[in-house]
Amino acid sequence: MKETMSTSSTARFVIQKHDATRLHYDFRLEMDGVLKSWAIPKEPPKEPGIKRLAVQVEDHQLDYIDFEGVIPEGKYGAGKVEVWDKGTYVIRHRSDNKILLSLQGERLSGDYTLLRFKQDKNWLFFKNKHV
Repeated sequence: MKETMSTSSTARFVIQKHDATRLHYDFRLEMDGVLKSWAIPKEPPKEPGIKRLAVQVEDHQLDYIDFEGVIPEGKYGAGKVEVWDKGTYVIRHRSDNKILLSLQGERLSGDYTLLRFKQDKNWLFFKNKHV
């Protein structure tokens, strides 16, 4: 993927608290016609200085952005899903290994980074410090 710089288009994001086999948070960005998704094992950071593992998972359909409810036992992702945060975001920079975002949500607000480890599915998610 080529690097892209700031874009003026605003898109939606959601973070779903997912009490499945293990409690985690699904971070989903409306991007490229789907919801690009990462599973974050601990509560997403509200303050700079806290880094969270974010494991990229399969893309989801856009209509999943508002989903809340219980996924029945025996189904993939079985467990309770509730919207933990939602809002809009603007991409400030995007490349294969780094996405800089400005989030405007109910809980998370400000500049955040997703930074990939090598060519792996593991990323770091953190709030940027203001300089």
